[in-house]
Amino acid sequence: MALLSHGSKNASGLRIVQMKSARSARRSGHNNKVEGGDPNFMTSLARGLAVICAFSDHSRSLTIPQISDCTGFSRAAVRRCLYTLSKLGYVSTGPRGCYLEPKILDLGHAYLSSTPLAPAAQPILDRLCEAVRESCSVSILDGSEILYVARSSTNGRVLSDDLGVGSRLPAYCTSMGRVLLAFRPEADLREYFDHATFPSHTKRTVTSRAKLFEELSEVRKKGYAIVDQELEIGLRSIAVPVQLRASTVIAAMNVGTHAARVSIADLRGRIHPQLCAASLRLSALLS
Repeated sequence: MALLSHGSKNASGLRIVQMKSARSARRSGHNNKVEGGDPNFMTSLARGLAVICAFSDHSRSLTIPQISDCTGFSRAAVRRCLYTLSKLGYVSTGPRGCYLEPKILDLGHAYLSSTPLAPAAQPILDRLCEAVRESCSVSILDGSEILYVARSSTNGRVLSDDLGVGSRLPAYCTSMGRVLLAFRPEADLREYFDHATFPSHTKRTVTSRAKLFEELSEVRKKGYAIVDQELEIGLRSIAVPVQLRASTVIAAMNVGTHAARVSIADLRGRIHPQLCAASLRLSALLS
């Protein structure tokens, strides 16, 4: 069975895949130290998950050499992973390589159906989106990234409008990420700072550990975070925590706007009260 064609690599596309796959391999548990020291660790399962995570909206079709390059696995190992995934119905092949099948959504649905957060958040986000006429989202913290679990968007109102449920962004330069980091236990936060990296996305991105720590302290005091064009020029957002009765922060809710259209004063004065009210409604449903 010929799984994939060994076509030419697209350099820019491959760089994107490599960046995503490096994060994906860590999320799926692929770690040499763990593999070598834990007899219960299933290397084959970790490799299969890393291969799945190599695919993205920028790289819907990949060849064996491309997956091998961005995961660090041998081509033989990648081929075996893809063969198994194809037998299980998660992967198919085409003239340009291998692509994921809709059955892969079963894996994400298992999480979404097991937590009340996403179904409870969606109607609240829809009403908030209609009220403020901006895109609204709820996310959780997963490692050093935020994971979108619910979203309601308006057509073309913000630059990064290709975001959806399952999308990931770095926590340190997003409003929801800063809210989620700010309310983490101090030990967890220090561990995050010990291991995370803070590359610059725009000239406004805060990359200093000391400055970020100050920003998170301010978020804890104010109860909300505003991030102004640190992830993408033109993108300005405000986020607040979603809490349970015990004051445990389980998620963050935000409103994303275009900087040319909505000022920071408008975020604070007009959008913040509505965002807080929506967050409180969601918190009440979950408590």
